Amino acid sequence: MTVMAFNEALREALHEEMARDESVFVMGEDVITHGGPYKVTDGVAEKFPGRIFETPIAEAGIVGLGVGAAMAGMNPVIEIMYLDFITCAMDEVVNQAAKMRYMTGGQASVPMVVRLPCGVGRLLAAQHSQIMESWFMHVPGLQVVVPSTPADGKGLLKTAIRSPDPVMFFEYKRTYTHKGEVPEGEYLIPFGKADVKREGEDVTVIAIGPMVQKSLEAAVLLEDEGYDIEIVDPRTLSPLDTETICESVRKTGRVVVCGEDSSFAGSVSEIAAMIAESCFSDLKAPIVRVGSPHVPMPFSAELVKHVVPEAANVVSAVNRVMS
Repeated sequence: MTVMAFNEALREALHEEMARDESVFVMGEDVITHGGPYKVTDGVAEKFPGRIFETPIAEAGIVGLGVGAAMAGMNPVIEIMYLDFITCAMDEVVNQAAKMRYMTGGQASVPMVVRLPCGVGRLLAAQHSQIMESWFMHVPGLQVVVPSTPADGKGLLKTAIRSPDPVMFFEYKRTYTHKGEVPEGEYLIPFGKADVKREGEDVTVIAIGPMVQKSLEAAVLLEDEGYDIEIVDPRTLSPLDTETICESVRKTGRVVVCGEDSSFAGSVSEIAAMIAESCFSDLKAPIVRVGSPHVPMPFSAELVKHVVPEAANVVSAVNRVMS
């Protein structure tokens, strides 16, 4: 194991996959300059000359080129500087990449990864801080990946690059500098396999992305109240590991689902609905959701505190289901 930051783990995965497979290449805005806006593509231009391309500010063109290259046998890794800008390329993602295998009867596929820095970061306000996981969960043909740790980031990105179908890879900006142990060398995590980050007996907390760390912080606080919580990290939202989630729910009988996405029609709501359909008779209390309110992300640091959920929100939710 090596201790490294989240962005360093992604960089290692990218370098390893580019060394393994000459068809892997990188495109995006500023991916050469400064090693990319978040340093993930640092060193690619020097180590793999001719396999990384800085693009104009033209997301539809970037993703469209990626779709064509993937269909022609290449494996593009596309960085969209901010998740918000993927809205400029929704036709290419939703109507082309996602549907190509189906529309061609399996004759064509799109092995493309779209990396999506998302969430609140340096107080970048409403047009640079969105979380759209549920948008892409709704589209058949897309795989939606949300790593929460450096190790998961490396293992899931390597799997994403090797996938024969398009992957929407969500990277929360605030986690880029978070450090953790990462396995060296070949390390892949299969899609559709959740991870139990902490075992417990009283409440199942299903946590997405940065809410995993916040839930682990909440678990320490809840120990003082005598509550032992289990934390399940889905890691991929599509495919979703319903088996692991339901196994945990049947053990504890109480559930909190938390994410930084809006709880209104968001990923937390889909997971809560799945649990209600699959494990209703096992529940000892109503399911509680923890998410952002249905508002644009503010610029003000004080207002952000009222929008983005924290460990205290998880503690409050657990107290509700235990009461």
